[in-house]
Amino acid sequence: MSGPPKRVFVARLIAVPVFDPLGDQVGRVRDAVIVYRATMRQFPRVIGLVVEVPGRRRVFVPMGRVTSIDSGQVITTGLVNMRRFQQRRSETLVINDLLDRRLRLRDDDSPIQIEDVGIEQQVNKDWEVTRLFVRRVQERSAFSAFRRRGETMQISWTDTEHPADSDVDQEATQLIAAYQDTKPADLADVLFEMKPERRLQVARALDDERLADVIEELPDETQVELLSALDTQRAVTVLEEMEPDDAADLLGALSDEQAERFLTLMEPDDAEDVRTLLSYDDDTAGGLMTTEPVILTPETSVAEALAQVRREDLPAALAAAVFVCRQPIETPTGKYLGIVHIQEMLRHPPHEAVGIMLDTEVEPLPPESPLGEVTKLLAAYNLVSVPITDENDHLIGVVTVDDVLDELLPDDWRVTGRDDHRRG
Repeated sequence: MSGPPKRVFVARLIAVPVFDPLGDQVGRVRDAVIVYRATMRQFPRVIGLVVEVPGRRRVFVPMGRVTSIDSGQVITTGLVNMRRFQQRRSETLVINDLLDRRLRLRDDDSPIQIEDVGIEQQVNKDWEVTRLFVRRVQERSAFSAFRRRGETMQISWTDTEHPADSDVDQEATQLIAAYQDTKPADLADVLFEMKPERRLQVARALDDERLADVIEELPDETQVELLSALDTQRAVTVLEEMEPDDAADLLGALSDEQAERFLTLMEPDDAEDVRTLLSYDDDTAGGLMTTEPVILTPETSVAEALAQVRREDLPAALAAAVFVCRQPIETPTGKYLGIVHIQEMLRHPPHEAVGIMLDTEVEPLPPESPLGEVTKLLAAYNLVSVPITDENDHLIGVVTVDDVLDELLPDDWRVTGRDDHRRG
């Protein structure tokens, strides 16, 4: 006798590795694609998975090519079509479109919210959406005190009313939870592919720091769209959380009046950094630099320096080296003395001062230096960051290799290929 259908909950599949028959990893699951039947009382069919492959490309893997699926891994057979996934009108994405959707139970018309979606493989090998993990929602009414609050339960797909369109009451809590352990760039890809209304719902539900990180990874037009749609104080807070160079790029895409309004409302120190960056041309060292590298005095110990570069919020390119200056160590600093690479610090005892291991061969550049000069210096010395100083040898910022790549790549590199392929 065959056992009961195998059930898997989709939210638990997010970031689960996908392997080919030889055991090589193809990518990671990002969503499941379903299509509705003739009536909403029939179980929707799962037609495939959205899988992220190297290069942050999302591709479609038909369920017919999936030989095994559980919460720990997905096994596929045959070749994966590497054309970029593009959602069709008849398709619904489980994570994007169903999580957090508010519906009503058929038996008592009470409101519920979807927190996960269960799919099962049937005898004919098709996968269907059969179960929903939901939470009761407290309605504001004269009788709300008599309802149970926050109760979770597992129900059949057919136990609830399903609107045929996607314009329903929907939050973003569960979608954000599904992507909480992913990199900001991955969540940015998800947001970019959403409808503007849904994108704004998710953006508003993100905390300030996470939203700032995600906005930094979005194309310019989408950045402006989101910032303009946020209330003014929230937008200002997000700008303050962004890296100064990214905030400057975003404000530079706004009108002078809009940019000045935001700058006026920002904390003075944050606004000053951004104003400094906006004063330089985009394709110069000053326009590319960040004003917040790790800056230390020559007396700082190796142990202290390593603690600084271990900070979780520090981008990898800025963690590769520290910049040594005389007091003050806020940009613009005192006299710039040199750079100390993390590999060099690891070769010395923790108590030694970083001032004795300076790399002074890397000549700092003035902020007016063109992009080509910055690129040549990075390549010539195999660097990931270059110091930028003013005419008085004060460090005013650092250009990192990722800043240079952003400038060298085409303007639409973040979205290239997203709109020009469909599944066969």
